Amino acid sequence: MTFYEMALDSDQIGGHFEDIDMPRLIDHQTKFVSSLVGGPASFSDERIEAVHRNLNISHADFDEMAELFAEALSMHGMEDGHIKIALNAIESKRSIIVARDAA
Repeated sequence: MTFYEMALDSDQIGGHFEDIDMPRLIDHQTKFVSSLVGGPASFSDERIEAVHRNLNISHADFDEMAELFAEALSMHGMEDGHIKIALNAIESKRSIIVARDAA
């Protein structure tokens, strides 16, 4: 199962992915994660915040996404140490992804 299949199945975050151009989203998120772990793509904090601003992402949504992401990486054979590095990089962006007024 892919991360996106898991996310779509999630009661917590599945709604965020309805009516989304999934191939486009997958491309952007692949570049985003790559940029976080030193890859060639680059996204400014301002751009990341702008993209997520109107999505009303809560801390619970963010936590669910991170948990599913870690599970998907593990299922596909990534070593625990590398998963931790990826999750720490994603966690560093929590304050610009989670809506300021979200629960």
